[in-house]
This record gives sequence, C-alpha cells and structure tokens, in this order.
Amino acid sequence: MLMGVMLPAVGRIKLQARAVQSMNNQREVTSGVNLFASDNHERYPESVATVGFGDSWNWSDPTKLAGNRHRTPTLHRAMSEYLRSYIPDARTMYCPNAPQRYKYLQQAWDAGDGWDYPEDDSFSTDPVGGTYCFYWNYIGFIGGRRVIFRGPQGPASSGRYSKLLVTDYYGYDHWRSPWSHSSCEQFEGARVTPETWLLSAYWSREGDPENPPEITLRAGYTDGHVETYSPSDVVPMKVSIRADGRTPYPDGVGPGVFFLPTGALQ
Repeated sequence: MLMGVMLPAVGRIKLQARAVQSMNNQREVTSGVNLFASDNHERYPESVATVGFGDSWNWSDPTKLAGNRHRTPTLHRAMSEYLRSYIPDARTMYCPNAPQRYKYLQQAWDAGDGWDYPEDDSFSTDPVGGTYCFYWNYIGFIGGRRVIFRGPQGPASSGRYSKLLVTDYYGYDHWRSPWSHSSCEQFEGARVTPETWLLSAYWSREGDPENPPEITLRAGYTDGHVETYSPSDVVPMKVSIRADGRTPYPDGVGPGVFFLPTGALQ
C-alpha cells in the first residue's frame, strides 16, 4: 500500500525535475547565443535549418542541429560550429522530457560539420534533428496579414523581428506521424515516434488539430527569460519551400505545422 502511494508521487517529482531542467536548458541556450552575438558584432549565428544549393534553397524544420552536408547556403551546416565553445554539453540542446536522447547526440555535436552517422556508410549527408525548435535567423510561413515569421537576428533586433529564440517542439501532421499532435513533452495518450538515423524520437498522438493535448510548453527569448505557455495559446507556422518564407509546404507533405507561442508575434 505504501508503494502504491509513493510511486505516483515519485513520478510527479521526476516530471517536475525534468521541467526545471528544460527551463534551465533553454536559459543556457539563450545565454549561449547572446554570448556568441556579443563576440560577433551583435549578430546571432546563421540558422542551420536550410537545405539546397546556391540560390535554389529552402527552409527545413527548425529542430535541426545539423543540416545536410554540402546542401546549405550558410557558412556551417552544424549549429555546434557556432556555439560549441559557449555550450559544450549537447544535452543542453535537448528536451529532457523527450522519450529518449538521440543516440549519438554528443558525438554529432562534437563533430560539427564533419558529422557522419557511424552505423551506415551509404549516406554522406547526415543531418541531425533535435527536440527543441531554434528560431534565430529563421523565417517561416504564417499567412494572414503578417504572412511570415522572422526570428531575431541579434539581441537588439528591430520591431519587425520576433524575440523568440527557442521552444519545445510542438507540432501537427509531421510526415513521421501524420494527422497527429507531436511534442518533445509527454502528454496523455501519446506514444513514442521512434528515433531514426537522422531524427530524434518524440511523443505523438492522432487527433483533431482543433483539440490540442493538455501539456505545458516552454519558450526562451532574447532577453534571457524563459516562460511557459499552453497549446491553446499558439499560432501555427509552416516550413517554407522558398527562401523568402512566403510559400509553405503543401498540406500533408513535409514536416507539418509548428506552433509558436502567441507572445512571440507581439
């Protein structure tokens, strides 16, 4: 009987501890990119969530920690090439409430642009997708009067740019889990969408997009603060197939919808 009483309490304590760790992670991410900016003319790193060649490139999903080799218009394809000296521990870049940590997370972070998945030699373009979404220097499609989302370029970005830097992953209709709500945060009825050689595991559950799950999500901003928000207080964003952010992937294709906290657009 005592164990029956204690086990739920222990579970809640572990969940709370992971929530605190996630907020600490996002604070460290905001601190890391702000330190990078202070050393680089007040500019944040380039986004690595891109794919393509030369002028013919488009955006990729904002969970990317490393893009495809030789298929990016930016200086580096790996985020760690910019941030490793500020954030040496790759666990900082990963949601502790995800089902499992990417098997080679630290190795990929340390390898940077030279990352090559060690268990399969048939691929030479090895991206790595994480469980947080990173929005500095990112552009996404929103639609309506605003049309596009613009992530911050630096700590003192003007009013046309969002102040949002990092969030928990929360989306809908990813190609790995069609017609499903997905998140790095666990929610009722969710099952594991397993890790692949290039993408991390996350929680997902089929359902109506108008009926979101009950979970607490977190977001970090340029001023260093991290706040919580709920799926009822979000704005949908789609990944764009154009560099200017104005043309989204068609419905049912690609990485689906990513939900931004409403405050990120104010």
